[in-house]
Amino acid sequence: MMATLTRRLGHHRWFGAAVRLLVPADRLIGRLTSGRVVALGLLPSLIITTTGRRSGQPRSNPLLYVSDGDAYVVIGSNWGQPHQPAWSLNLLAQPAAEVAVGGRRFPVHAALATGAERDRLWRLLVAEWPAYQTYVQRAGGREIRIFRLTPIPPGSA
Repeated sequence: MMATLTRRLGHHRWFGAAVRLLVPADRLIGRLTSGRVVALGLLPSLIITTTGRRSGQPRSNPLLYVSDGDAYVVIGSNWGQPHQPAWSLNLLAQPAAEVAVGGRRFPVHAALATGAERDRLWRLLVAEWPAYQTYVQRAGGREIRIFRLTPIPPGSA
């Protein structure tokens, strides 16, 4: 019920602004629970840690995701803002990252989705969070980056 309400509210501009204010708290809760509780547990969420493209420092962000086989699919919607989120620029510069989800932490390799794969993953994402369609309009129609995060098996890094 709360997830349904949250999905409905996600289309409103004020919702994105309010959530952006809560991201630091969500990041802290996610870190303290090793990714078990993110986005108040309402939607499938993870914490991604990228390497800052300029600073070289670790940068963690809570993100909604959908599963695609053994991979996780995330989108750089930035709540419909006109600019790309920093974490997506970090992944373009350095596709190695770490994910915390369901109490587990593990390395992943990020690949930018393009073409037919992007279209397929877009449909999966919109099925989980319909407001992504609204975010594209709000962002002036810019294409929103979609990444497929593939876990790196232990010992193969």
